[in-house]
Amino acid sequence: QAVCTGFIYALSVADQFVKTGMSKKVLVVGAETLSKITNWTDRNTCVLFGDGAGAVVLESSTEPGILSTHIHADGQYEELLHVPSGISKVAQTDDIAERTMSMKGNEVFKIAVNTLSSIAAETLEANNLTKDDLDWLVPHQANLRIIKATAKKLNLDEKNTVITVNKHANTSSASVPLALNEAV
Repeated sequence: QAVCTGFIYALSVADQFVKTGMSKKVLVVGAETLSKITNWTDRNTCVLFGDGAGAVVLESSTEPGILSTHIHADGQYEELLHVPSGISKVAQTDDIAERTMSMKGNEVFKIAVNTLSSIAAETLEANNLTKDDLDWLVPHQANLRIIKATAKKLNLDEKNTVITVNKHANTSSASVPLALNEAV
């Protein structure tokens, strides 16, 4: 499960299908039901996460679309935000703490801001662009503090940062397509 990055992974694969001519149009969907793994008595998580779904259709065009994709994963941080019993199988326990999300928010914040800003800078550099070439930053809608801190670290004006977490909460893989929907 790619959770928060799931839509981006799928978008990257769909982009390659279109660019190689394997497909003319591709539907990419990000959907989550985080309520199933939320402990409603844990204020560290229950106020942040929500259910959602969003989609985009990719198709070939004469104008450039997705210039490049830069995806990073690092399993060493798994314990910072996870479901102890796993989410891809039926929990073998009645312990709610084992069946629901556990998060170390302060650590997630630091790593998220550094990683998101680093990947944004890497993407700009790989395409010979600067922040002045950006119309919008459409980040994963983790939480408002992470989004604002990332924009600040990149020296981007908040008006050029798409923020929808206040409307939908953190909907994991659904957050980027939901944000794109609000932006366009």
